[in-house]
Amino acid sequence: MQISTAALATLAALSFAGAAQAQSRDQISIAGSSTVFPFSTAVAEQFGKTGKFKTPKVESIGTGGGIKEFCKGVGIQFTDIANASRRIKKEEVADCNKNGVTDIVEVKIGFDGIVVAQSKSGPAMELSKEILWKALAKQVPVNGKMAENPYKTWNEVDPSLPKTKIEVLGPPPTSGTRDAYVELVMEEGCKGFAEVKAITDAKAHKIACTQMREDGAFIEAGENDNLMVQKLNANKDAVAIFGFSFLDQNADRIRGINVGGIAPTFENIASGKYSVSRSMFFYVKKAHVAVVPGLKEFITAFTDEKAWGKNGYLLDKGLIPLPDAERKKVGDEARALTGLNLGS
Repeated sequence: MQISTAALATLAALSFAGAAQAQSRDQISIAGSSTVFPFSTAVAEQFGKTGKFKTPKVESIGTGGGIKEFCKGVGIQFTDIANASRRIKKEEVADCNKNGVTDIVEVKIGFDGIVVAQSKSGPAMELSKEILWKALAKQVPVNGKMAENPYKTWNEVDPSLPKTKIEVLGPPPTSGTRDAYVELVMEEGCKGFAEVKAITDAKAHKIACTQMREDGAFIEAGENDNLMVQKLNANKDAVAIFGFSFLDQNADRIRGINVGGIAPTFENIASGKYSVSRSMFFYVKKAHVAVVPGLKEFITAFTDEKAWGKNGYLLDKGLIPLPDAERKKVGDEARALTGLNLGS
């Protein structure tokens, strides 16, 4: 007798529920994006203060790392929620499905800008996507041909910029911030160069636009955005790439650099005027809702107007809310545990 995939998933969920009764976990487990971390932590702390459930455990391990842990399987030894500063990929959903994680609830929480920031004591700069690509790409046009990036100082990239060493602190490849930066800045910034347009091979073109230099000008600073803020204060000539929320929280010490003449402000990100912005999400393992205490209630708490609304406490953390109609739709679907639909 053949058993369908859906039946197997149901059996796995029932087995999990039975095992959970014998060995339960009374604390929600959340892991993922460093950008979503402060929002998730704020909700977790408020959630714990109600006294009905334990404060959820929230870990900052990057979007890729969080989704990887989330997709490992169904059971109390696995993560309940994955935080993500980009949408989950089809291949990640496929990995989830292979491990029995077949029912996933997607919750889009709002928007965030990706900022290039510096110490307030650093030299004032105005950047563009083209300048950022030329400063950070592994290969750039030199005398009409693509060659290893020769630029050591910002004024070598553009004469209007200060004569300071190019030293950019940024997220690692496992980060959703890195994914979004490459898509929104690097891939856009390379488009205007004739030498890049001349590359006809699709794979080679992609590499030319997205590959970051590895000679020390770009420094992978891990998933700890607070550490990057500290490093900016220690080195006034350095700049860093991270989410708007960290700029907002540290506005007394650092400043955002205009990109394309537009400042990375709450208003500019919310209106779409600041183009280096992305959506943020968290993903819930539906099979865990019935057996991990407080999981459904946590979703309700996160999607409460007091949290993510236009006057919610998450705005103080730098969250850019969804438009009213979209926020209501997403909230209703999240509380109803509506399954993920990557086609939408």
